[in-house]
Amino acid sequence: MALLDSIKVYWTAFQYENWLLNIAATDRGLCFLSLPNESFEKMIHWLDLHIPNAILEENGEKMKLYTNQFKHYFQGNRFEFTLPLDLRGTPFQLSVWHAMLQIAHGQTQSYSELASLIRNPRAVRAVGAAIGANPVLIAVPCHRVIGKNGALTGYRGGMEAKRKLLLLEGHA
Repeated sequence: MALLDSIKVYWTAFQYENWLLNIAATDRGLCFLSLPNESFEKMIHWLDLHIPNAILEENGEKMKLYTNQFKHYFQGNRFEFTLPLDLRGTPFQLSVWHAMLQIAHGQTQSYSELASLIRNPRAVRAVGAAIGANPVLIAVPCHRVIGKNGALTGYRGGMEAKRKLLLLEGHA
């Protein structure tokens, strides 16, 4: 591919307590946020699949918009993200991810409620798969999706991380 076809992807590592998160963004917005303590190679693998012509540049200064918002969120001082997003997925995944953006801080929705919200109430399992493919955890709040009975259910970041994020947002 010609250099003109390349996309610059900036990244930085962000530390919150014992979590190390890798954050990546294009000039359009945040495109990837790793799971807590997920390897750098996982981010590279995701980029290879979704932005194969990426030119990766570590740039903490360029990423300050993102790290500042995550820092304030983790400190309990930010209740919504106002950062630009560069989401890359199928049309169905994008519809699920955009629906999750409507779940307010401190609120939760079930998988079936989310399926109804995207006007596809029978697609509960597909909604779950789309949630599992969310590349921008926390900012696209898949941790706010719970089981129909109110139980915590699967989270790609692990149940302890989901529990911690929901506690941070005021859930008992």
